[in-house]
Amino acid sequence: MAPPASQVSRLMADLLTWLMTTEEHPLVSSCTFHYEFEFIHPFADGNGRMGRLWQTLILRQWKPLLAYLPVETVIREYQTDYYQVLAESDRQADATPFIEFMLQALHEAMREATETDQVTDQVVNLMAALAQNELGSNDLMQTLGLAHRPTFRSSYLNPALEGNWIERTQPDSPRSPTQRYRLSAKGKRWLLRRRAITG
Repeated sequence: MAPPASQVSRLMADLLTWLMTTEEHPLVSSCTFHYEFEFIHPFADGNGRMGRLWQTLILRQWKPLLAYLPVETVIREYQTDYYQVLAESDRQADATPFIEFMLQALHEAMREATETDQVTDQVVNLMAALAQNELGSNDLMQTLGLAHRPTFRSSYLNPALEGNWIERTQPDSPRSPTQRYRLSAKGKRWLLRRRAITG
């Protein structure tokens, strides 16, 4: 249960004071603040979004580039686990499970973000073509305006598969005439972050 409304102002003031004076590493303090904000639950609705926004702001203050790795995008991919670990931390009256979960999610997002330097324009275009639908190779080539199949395979399809940016709908039958391709979970996360950065 959230604290009584009469305690919210004091608890928020204490939390903000802690944030300004803590010597914890910003990665840990941002996760801690996020959890404590959720626990205090100062609003009737929107506490999750506000907690994630605060964490993004804390991370941005530490390393400005982290503004482009919004916590909201990280959580979208792990939403079920996020709520489960919040509940587990509440049950244990200990923020540690939540902090560990968030650190792992942020680590994964940062690792993937550093891989984006290796994503060619061709692979980006291929992922964008698959953003809405699964497509077969002929449809992909047509969407991309390509006519030369060897170029499509060597510059678009194979690098996207090797980087795990996309996946086959029939992984056990790679040469099936009904084979289609879709974004992988990794590809979806990358596109979400890219949209968040570019607006």
